[in-house]
Amino acid sequence: MVPFRQFLLKIHSRCNLACDYCYVYEGADQSWRRRPRRMELVTVRRTARRIAEHAAEHGLDEVSVVLHGGEPLLVGAGHLAALLAELSGIAGAGGPRVRFGLQTNGLRLLDEPALLDVLHRYRVSVGVSLDGTRADHDRHRRLPSGAGSWDRTAEAVRLLGSQRHRELFAGLLCVVDLAADPVDTYEALLEFAPPRLDLLLPHGTWLAPPPGLQARTPPGAPPTGAEPAPYGQWLIAAFDRWYGAPRRETGVRLFEELAVLLLGGRAASEAVGLAPVDLVVVEADGTVEQADSLKAAYDGAPATGLDVWRHGFTEAAAHPAFRARQRGLAGLGAVCAGCPLARVCGGGLYAHRWAGDGFGHPSVYCADLDRLVRHIAGRLREGVAEVGGPLRGAR
Repeated sequence: MVPFRQFLLKIHSRCNLACDYCYVYEGADQSWRRRPRRMELVTVRRTARRIAEHAAEHGLDEVSVVLHGGEPLLVGAGHLAALLAELSGIAGAGGPRVRFGLQTNGLRLLDEPALLDVLHRYRVSVGVSLDGTRADHDRHRRLPSGAGSWDRTAEAVRLLGSQRHRELFAGLLCVVDLAADPVDTYEALLEFAPPRLDLLLPHGTWLAPPPGLQARTPPGAPPTGAEPAPYGQWLIAAFDRWYGAPRRETGVRLFEELAVLLLGGRAASEAVGLAPVDLVVVEADGTVEQADSLKAAYDGAPATGLDVWRHGFTEAAAHPAFRARQRGLAGLGAVCAGCPLARVCGGGLYAHRWAGDGFGHPSVYCADLDRLVRHIAGRLREGVAEVGGPLRGAR
């Protein structure tokens, strides 16, 4: 059993945007409709106690607590301060260090400036979702009125990146859109001088494939290289722009983690590599769930039947649903297990493997990941040829 080190708390279950690709509100799982709007302090207090117990049981010296939603800043400055005070108690009396993070669309930072004071007080790292250029962002990330949200999001990012608040700025998250130019997208994000970028593939499965990938059955063998790979090509163009820059402009997590894996290292992401999952989700009502990307698979996919009122996190970590994602290579299906790139791509994100009869399939992005990994391997080989030795999975 692998203990949890990352605890993602859904402190508000509603949102002030209406993004058309949202896996929470537009996905197969609609459990948000049954959740309370916010995580009350009694739930926060119970969750903090469970985290502290789990850390003590497993000798953890540090844990990460990520505040999420919906839109987490909808709780308001007062409630945010109160819940962070409760969560800070995890570190008391010899407990683990607690690193706080928060993912937001940023709009509430403009509407309620006191939120920034709270975030500074508790040293919360803040990531903002921004999808590249104005046109590309506004195509998907809209206000409930139907108007685009780019102007206000960009204003919030500039505020967060200002000298006064820069220490809070963790980076930008962007969902890949085939209709957007990859280089334009990267350079539009770069204008905000983010310390890091996350380029995320839109959630999809073999039954409900992402835009640009038509429905089909999972492959019976590893890719040959002839399959269509539009997302792989998009990411390759972005990688070449990032990797070919004369100086390091920013970090891009997916590219960096694939490079580390190709060079024989270990990545922390659940999207690539074979590191056992160490993240658990607590919903606003105290329900314990798996990663909420699983909401894209089917209704109830993230569920465990556990909650913080009756169960500790050690019990959750022993749950078959989590254990299935901690088996490394042995946890992959036959096609992935026989692929030379398996230790690098890790079969792709677990949710993207769903085909109606389980998750023992390659990712719906299999061909795209294959194309991207082999391209990065080639670029790295060029750069380290004088060192000698093969790259993992690069043959």
